[in-house]
Amino acid sequence: MTTESLGSTVPAGTTRTALREVAAPLAARALRRARGILRVARPLAWVLLATAVVLFVAGRILGWQELVIAAVVVATVLVLCTFFLIGRTDYDVGLDLNRTRVVVGERAVGALSLANTGSRAILPSRIVLPVGAGRGEFAVRRLAPGEEAEEIFAIPTQRRAVLKVGPVSVVRGDPLGLFERVQRRDEPVDLFVHPKTVLFDGQSLGFLRDLEGMPATDLSRDDVSFHALRQYEPGDDRRHVHWKSTARTGDLMVRQYEETRRSHFVIGLSRHPSDYRDPEEFELAVSAAGSLGLRALRDSQRVDVRSQGGAIAAESGKRFLDSLSGLVYSRPREVDVVGLAGLIASTLPLASIVVLVCGSTVDAARLRVACSRLPFGARVLAVVAETGASPSLRRIAEADVVTVGTLDQLPVALRKVLG
Repeated sequence: MTTESLGSTVPAGTTRTALREVAAPLAARALRRARGILRVARPLAWVLLATAVVLFVAGRILGWQELVIAAVVVATVLVLCTFFLIGRTDYDVGLDLNRTRVVVGERAVGALSLANTGSRAILPSRIVLPVGAGRGEFAVRRLAPGEEAEEIFAIPTQRRAVLKVGPVSVVRGDPLGLFERVQRRDEPVDLFVHPKTVLFDGQSLGFLRDLEGMPATDLSRDDVSFHALRQYEPGDDRRHVHWKSTARTGDLMVRQYEETRRSHFVIGLSRHPSDYRDPEEFELAVSAAGSLGLRALRDSQRVDVRSQGGAIAAESGKRFLDSLSGLVYSRPREVDVVGLAGLIASTLPLASIVVLVCGSTVDAARLRVACSRLPFGARVLAVVAETGASPSLRRIAEADVVTVGTLDQLPVALRKVLG
């Protein structure tokens, strides 16, 4: 019997597939390395590199030894500058803001801590801390193993905003600024710059009793929310006598109630640029809306805030001010204050109190149309922000219209309305 040895052959397609599977990760790794190398070179380095190439080629073609020497000098400078990139930058970085919420004009103070947790020293580096569109830079000295450094900084605030502080970047580069190696550490932190607000005392803008209202701290002889029993007093309605307790105690006992209030408070803040004369008026309007909303929340009312683009979160005072921090003008093609009033009527038809806030370019005719579109039966107040104006109160249709020139005038103007 003869045996025949069969040799197995591998198909060419299988070989190509295996080669692709091996080459693809290598190519991706090489591409990442190349991108990393390209990122460390600043534009000036590319200019000098191109200059060196042009000088060298021109010198060889023209036979000018001076050009060749100049090209070598430039190339030598480039090579020497790359040595400044050598060194570890793996700090343990900590970013701590004392407060992540400040009011316009206040300073946000923070601390940047760096620690060398390795076994070797870290050469001097530069730390870059982005703050919104700007950035701060700190020079860090050489840190021995286990050594720490801390930098204290203050962020001034002139305008409302939501600023991203960070991420912290550790920069290693040369003195000429030709190469720069950046490694990001830590996560960015949001800094909320709240609008200025003013507190005011006195009674609220008005309430209506309602079965759907929220219990208040005021006690009443007649309402829908039962609170407790008390002894009968002359003038009490005998329909509220609690006969079982009267029989048990021997004294005439009546029911006492908590007042319930229809507490659906709605603020319509216009963000349309045509409703304001300048950005200062818009800032005044935002501050007025914030002050009114905080007062309504303090009165335990249900608060809804509407603006072009939808609802503004107002579940709590902090959330409300956070939402106002990032508020900007709406797009010109969106509705103005008249259209905003229509949106409020369609989405919040059961509102009991509506406050419209706008700028001085909204004349009386437009205000009359806007107020007429608001929910029927709601008490309407319009607050017009006009920087530099004296406080005034007027009546347009069924709405009280208050004009304020500064935020401090708002409490006085509201007292006039309530009076």
